[in-house]
Amino acid sequence: MALNMEQIKNLREMTGAGIADCKTALTESNGSIDKAVDFLRKKGLAKAAKKASRIAKEGNITSYIHGEGKIGVMVEVNCETDFVARNEDFQVLCRDVAMHIAAAAPLHVKREEVPAELIEREKEVLTTQAKESGKPEQFIEKIISGRMDKFFAETCLLEQSFVKNPDVTINDLLQESIAKMGENITIARFSRYVLGETAKENTEEEQES
Repeated sequence: MALNMEQIKNLREMTGAGIADCKTALTESNGSIDKAVDFLRKKGLAKAAKKASRIAKEGNITSYIHGEGKIGVMVEVNCETDFVARNEDFQVLCRDVAMHIAAAAPLHVKREEVPAELIEREKEVLTTQAKESGKPEQFIEKIISGRMDKFFAETCLLEQSFVKNPDVTINDLLQESIAKMGENITIARFSRYVLGETAKENTEEEQES
């Protein structure tokens, strides 16, 4: 099929992929931008994986206020350089993440931060529920695994579906931004405030200490 440069340019801006890859993706997807993005996601993720070991110590602390002052969020998003930290795309990402936290109320950044005792307690509850429902013993472990994945998807920021686009997770959003901006990007911590409640801060450092 015939491709135009505008399609290729738009896809390249969205994904950070090279021109040749964009042409291939658009050809394979019959010109559909959405399908082409999906086609390129693995390439984008591969690029992001190569950058994951880089140290990200620059970035922004972004705030977001919602509900006429009833909910407030502060989130620290890190990148590698001050140049990217001042980039409009990076700042939009930070605002989107802060807005998502206000709406979705995650408890942790990622599943590795969930306390072991909380995971065990959740597994015990789910195991009891599965047994009492009469599920065959040989299927219980698989059932528990699936329900724990759902638990993490509900409580961990990186695994939650992005409120502005439920077809992607926050981690997908990060990976696409890494591919587009060419730097490692991480969410270090966040605090979500609800009027009248004690604030909860989520940070990798506190979990490791």
